[in-house]
Amino acid sequence: MAARSNLIVGQSGGPTAVINATLAGIIETAAQSESVGEIIGMRHGVQGLLKEDLLDLRRQPPEVLLRLRDTPSAALGSSRMNVTDEDLTRMVEILRAHDVHHFLYIGGEGSANVVHRLGHIVRDVRYELRAVAVPKTIDNDLVETDHCPGYPSVARWLAVAVREAGLDTEAIGVVDTVKVIETMGRDTGWIAAGTALAREREGEAPHLIYLPERAFDQDRMLADVSRVHRELGHVVVVVSEGLKDSRGTYLSASERAVDRDPVGRPQLGGTAQAVCDIIALRLGLKARFDKPGTIQRVSSIMASPVDRDEAYRAGVAGVKAAGDGQTDVMVAIKRQAGREYRSTMTLVPLGQVVGRVRTVPPDYIADTGNDVTPKFVSYLAPLLGGMLPSYPRLADARVPRKLTTN
Repeated sequence: MAARSNLIVGQSGGPTAVINATLAGIIETAAQSESVGEIIGMRHGVQGLLKEDLLDLRRQPPEVLLRLRDTPSAALGSSRMNVTDEDLTRMVEILRAHDVHHFLYIGGEGSANVVHRLGHIVRDVRYELRAVAVPKTIDNDLVETDHCPGYPSVARWLAVAVREAGLDTEAIGVVDTVKVIETMGRDTGWIAAGTALAREREGEAPHLIYLPERAFDQDRMLADVSRVHRELGHVVVVVSEGLKDSRGTYLSASERAVDRDPVGRPQLGGTAQAVCDIIALRLGLKARFDKPGTIQRVSSIMASPVDRDEAYRAGVAGVKAAGDGQTDVMVAIKRQAGREYRSTMTLVPLGQVVGRVRTVPPDYIADTGNDVTPKFVSYLAPLLGGMLPSYPRLADARVPRKLTTN
């Protein structure tokens, strides 16, 4: 390998509020490294690599790079692609042509899988490539890391949104009795669970939280809603888009072929509407729903400062890992012991990551199946990066009645 090796980086999967902080960490660290030559960006991940749609990241305007850390979405462009063995072989040819020996890919489990497979291909063809996966996923479902960059920010955004939606429902609850809020989360409930941080006081929204880790039981949900409605007169329910019944069938998923992703998974969405319909039909209560959709994952104004800092540091660690000769590894966040939250970056073999999904553990889910436990709240709270907006309540200082009423 030459004294100065070219580096290539790409972004994959759903954009987040902090994925560009990771990119900034990679670019800035690579630019300062004596062992890195060209810094190349793949446009739309490996899809762009296969088309040789590449950017020279050393030639970017300084003001753009300076602001990149605080810019939401994926600046290089992202993609979801079912990468074949033929694609991998073609990728190696292109990497060889551009004399690239450092390969960094920012993404979730699918992206880690691409890096892992690429690592095997280059060994077979005897091409020296240091392939490093840098984690990113709002689903928080990567194993071998305390949490994933992108997750704390979506959790913070939703905690604020649900807190404010709860005030709205409380105010208009005499008319709009039930509100159902749908979060993202295909196979895991980490995102929906995070809305528990919306609560400042007992009895505040969300009153019920349902995660894909537990089979959705309509009768039990209706009993939960009826109980909260009797107690408070209004109900805020949070549901993950990935809810399934006891047979493993999604509560709501598109059946159209055009809505399937490159690996054949159906597009989810509509779970909140389905729950509203069940409540209205079975309980006779008016129910409305809010579905934030993709906006929840890319709000820079609500991004967690802890998340942004760790995302940047993950990028730095990725470049250093490649520079140290590490390959077929993923950067991981390790939580340090102590009363104050601190984290360090470490490396884990990709063989321990790919093909696995980290679901919300049982001790984070209430026995009732309709909430989370204090242990989960303690896990997530320090990642949100400080206090959420706090709102006062009027004191219950009633004016005495002047006329007798029935």
